[in-house]
Amino acid sequence: MSWFRRDGSDLVLQVRVQPRASRDAIAGVMGDCLKIRLTAPPVEGRANDCLIAYLAELFGVPKSQVILERGNSSRQKLLRIRTPKKLPKNLDWGA
Repeated sequence: MSWFRRDGSDLVLQVRVQPRASRDAIAGVMGDCLKIRLTAPPVEGRANDCLIAYLAELFGVPKSQVILERGNSSRQKLLRIRTPKKLPKNLDWGA
């Protein structure tokens, strides 16, 4: 699987999270994952909450439209973004 795929109007992302970073940022594509750095610690779901809020802002959707499908307690996660309104410009989305 590539780091992203389209499923109808949804976008499904394969993500690797680095918690406790100095700032929230996309670190780039590493293999078949999009690496994202988050300031939140991996404690009591705070990193997941931070990831959902960060992706919602990037893709221009409400937080309720970002769904963590797999990887609740792992650094590797599978997320679904329902009908994204925009795509981050610094990534290669293909044709």
